[in-house]
Amino acid sequence: MLVGVVGKANVGKSTFFKALTLADVEIANYPFATIKPNHGVGFVRVECADKEFNVQCNPREGFCVNHTRFVPVDVIDVAGLVPGAHEGKGMGAQFLNDLNGADALIHVIDCAGTTNERGESITIGTYDPANDVKFLEEELDYWYLDILKRGWERFARQIQQEHLDVVKLLAKQLSGVGVSENICKEVIHKLGLNKETPSTWTEEELFTLASTFRKITKPMIIAANKIDVPGAYENFERLKKQFPDHMIIPCSAETELALKEAAKHKLINYLPGSDDFSIVKGAELNDKQKVGLNFLKDNVLKKFKTSGVQDVIEKSIFELLKYIAIFPGGVGKLEDQYGNIMPDCFLIPEKSTALDFAYKIHSDLGDHFIRAIDAKSKRTVGKDHVLNHRDVVEIISDK
Repeated sequence: MLVGVVGKANVGKSTFFKALTLADVEIANYPFATIKPNHGVGFVRVECADKEFNVQCNPREGFCVNHTRFVPVDVIDVAGLVPGAHEGKGMGAQFLNDLNGADALIHVIDCAGTTNERGESITIGTYDPANDVKFLEEELDYWYLDILKRGWERFARQIQQEHLDVVKLLAKQLSGVGVSENICKEVIHKLGLNKETPSTWTEEELFTLASTFRKITKPMIIAANKIDVPGAYENFERLKKQFPDHMIIPCSAETELALKEAAKHKLINYLPGSDDFSIVKGAELNDKQKVGLNFLKDNVLKKFKTSGVQDVIEKSIFELLKYIAIFPGGVGKLEDQYGNIMPDCFLIPEKSTALDFAYKIHSDLGDHFIRAIDAKSKRTVGKDHVLNHRDVVEIISDK
């Protein structure tokens, strides 16, 4: 699973990425500070299943604090967009290619309207962030259309002359962006397109087809950044009404980054997603740092209950992609061979079965699956048993 951080240049995209991952990236107040994609690891919170067993877990990856498990998620930050990106303008071609493997997108916008369409700094409130929502989706749709239409006339003619399966060929054409045969079949049926005569599909129908593929394979959440800047919250409320079908989350990436950096240097106690922090006893803070931290507490955490950054990544995983967390483990078998208690937690799509989970752990477990055991209820379940969020499951195999 990979989450892509996208957006127009100079909207705080790299600040958001660093706030999420604490990766060492360049942050600058000019367009295209990001040239090559940055890779990092963010974390989503899961109520750890260790408390049901009255134990303390030892995560192999991530960490756990007071029974709150922080599970790692791969994140990529790509170059900023400008209008015409799908035509190669700005860093467009590279930006789009870097997104091929992303399962979901976080679109960071400047909710205060302090950057124009070219990513240049302007007076607060003089640009409408709604324009960015529209233009980025349009660029992605045209990107998909460009892929779809490569050699289209010859492609469509060959399908009709040789009576080939348009579903299989389209899926092959768009496999790089995650379009499967099942998705192709579903979308073509939904749009009422004639599979036998693709050469008769209109330009409008092709664009709608490409846009629908994009929405399914690159679901998007909008991070309304700079929410603490004057006028931003009013824009946020307006955006929610203007785009009722979009998931829009207010956030302040600068706030989250400042708090995480302070926690990293052991100046404050702060957990991502919290609505408060405490100063570490004996921490040497100067007056400027104290004033800055109090400002963040009063103007962001108390006002919005969170910086919003953690909310964005969690809603991306659990609501946009609809993933669930599953812990490997059995009745009386919560330790691995090294004595670590419940060391792993896997994120998998909802409605996954016990067999799906077995394959997620290791292909051998899936190939040699016999049964599974629900460690909480101590029930034996079969391969088709559908798992629930926070289940603890032991896989029994003959190997």
